[in-house]
Amino acid sequence: MKAEQHNSSNMRIENDPLGDVSVPAEALWGAHTARAIENFVLSGRPVSSHLVHAYGLVKLACARTNTELGCWAADSAKADAIQQACREMAEGLLDAAVPVDALQGGAGTSTNMCVNEVLANRALELLGLPRARYDRISPLEDLNLHQSTNDTYPTALRVAAIYGVRALEAELVALQEAFQALEARFADVVKVGRTQLQDAVLITLGREMGAYAEAFTRDRWRVYKCEERLRVVNLGGTAIGTGLGAPRRFIFRAVEVLRSETGLGLARAENLVEATQNADVFVEVSGILKACATSLWKVCSDLRLMSSGPEAGLGEIQLPPRQAGSSIMPGKVNPVIPEAVTQAAMRVMSNDVAIGMACAAGSLELNPFLPLVADCLLESLDLLAKACHILRVNCVEGIEADSKRCLAAAESSTAAATALIPAIGYEKACCVARTARECGQSIKEVVLAQALLTVEEFDALLSPEAVQRLGMP
Repeated sequence: MKAEQHNSSNMRIENDPLGDVSVPAEALWGAHTARAIENFVLSGRPVSSHLVHAYGLVKLACARTNTELGCWAADSAKADAIQQACREMAEGLLDAAVPVDALQGGAGTSTNMCVNEVLANRALELLGLPRARYDRISPLEDLNLHQSTNDTYPTALRVAAIYGVRALEAELVALQEAFQALEARFADVVKVGRTQLQDAVLITLGREMGAYAEAFTRDRWRVYKCEERLRVVNLGGTAIGTGLGAPRRFIFRAVEVLRSETGLGLARAENLVEATQNADVFVEVSGILKACATSLWKVCSDLRLMSSGPEAGLGEIQLPPRQAGSSIMPGKVNPVIPEAVTQAAMRVMSNDVAIGMACAAGSLELNPFLPLVADCLLESLDLLAKACHILRVNCVEGIEADSKRCLAAAESSTAAATALIPAIGYEKACCVARTARECGQSIKEVVLAQALLTVEEFDALLSPEAVQRLGMP
């Protein structure tokens, strides 16, 4: 790859195997990236910054390993500049210099080459040299030394995904704890429990919130286990997993260095060919993310139902008012946070479908559709973490219960009749429910009118203690 300064001060000419390419003079990227920008006008958004940061770490590990092997023994300034550039990329300082589209052909080659070009030019800059002095630091001969797109790209994806998994797990723990706090706060709020959206039996609002907490506890555990599935990488396998072009010392050392740089429990795959061929681990992880999205969707649906109305709906809880709900209906406040989180869950489920198809479409020694997998998987992780955060901070932590309304509905509902069965039997409870419906009275009014129970006995059967009791005494 050669480069020369163009007559125009705004452009430089670089050369790749296909010929000359014009590149903006101040760009850190080069010829390969210029072609990618022209070829892949698809999603309209660049590669995920999380993937770029992880790529910086992968390139740093490779550069450190090559330095240990003595590849730049006669030029320590080059080695230092390359490693410094890699650290800057890992820290997010070079995000704007990576403009390639998230969706691209070539199994991620455009991303790898863009990273190589940006790091090479940044390292040249650190040495006080002009961009594109590739005779001094080369994107291919130096930044891609002993590597391939086919081992660095999936390794960077796994590293980025592990960090995403950890961020999501932390948000799930916080959301779980927020619902546990509501479980304690609402332990004495008796309300109607419903099946098929119809009155069924009595429950406490606290027990409902505790069930949500338990669901997110399960999600948290599943997400936590994802790291174990992602920690095995194929770095050192180069093109197809045979390690072609890489010294054995590099193959055995690179992952160890990456482990020390990331602080992650990474391990080199025992079968590098298999690890390069197959991408089913991403399908497995995506399925776990889909399960998490399912929990979020279901809980948000429940929160919307319980807060519905408020006057003409269930109105059992009040969600924090976040913004005006209508441009025409005065006083209307919508459950915007659960609605937004539900849409995030829908997107995660859509991404899961795309990930499954992309991973299944791999052929022979490589999967060329990893850019789609990376785009969908990292978006899903990011969306879920943000969804858990806004649901907790902007909604769950501010939920209030309408205890009086819940109790009034409980005393009027046929669900109250079910609670009376231990005292008056099933047949009398059915008669009470039918009479209440026909006469327009509450269950309590009918029971007292027929002298079936005293007020104290009725209230005891509908007390929080009775409702929360497991089974009959």
